[in-house]
Amino acid sequence: MLKKIALTLSLTLLAATTVFAANYIEPQELKELLDKKQPVILVDIQPAADFEKQHLPGSIETNAFPAAKAEEKTRLDKALAVIKASTDKVVVICPRGKSGAKNSYNYLESKGVSEDRMTILEDGIAGWPYKELFVTGR
Repeated sequence: MLKKIALTLSLTLLAATTVFAANYIEPQELKELLDKKQPVILVDIQPAADFEKQHLPGSIETNAFPAAKAEEKTRLDKALAVIKASTDKVVVICPRGKSGAKNSYNYLESKGVSEDRMTILEDGIAGWPYKELFVTGR
């Protein structure tokens, strides 16, 4: 009986990790990529008003946040075309780098984007310490 419980628990943990698995990129690492003009696709899921207030240069505005409902997730298709046309690294940018980012990450993965290419900006736009890089307004 104990073995059966342990096996069930192990499988449950494995399934949970698979569903919520995501790679993160620290702000300093992303800043280095941007400073070196390395090719990177920035998929910004912030709501429209927040995107207008501040976003990183070159970001693709999707307004998919929180990317929980099917209609919100399909807003990511705008970025999907760009992603599929290249082999560049993809960074999902969300207000705080939590569930909306994970939802977007999982959606893009379900559409064939390799996990090897994708990361989530750690702590999202709220945790971005390099405010001088923000684009404000449209």
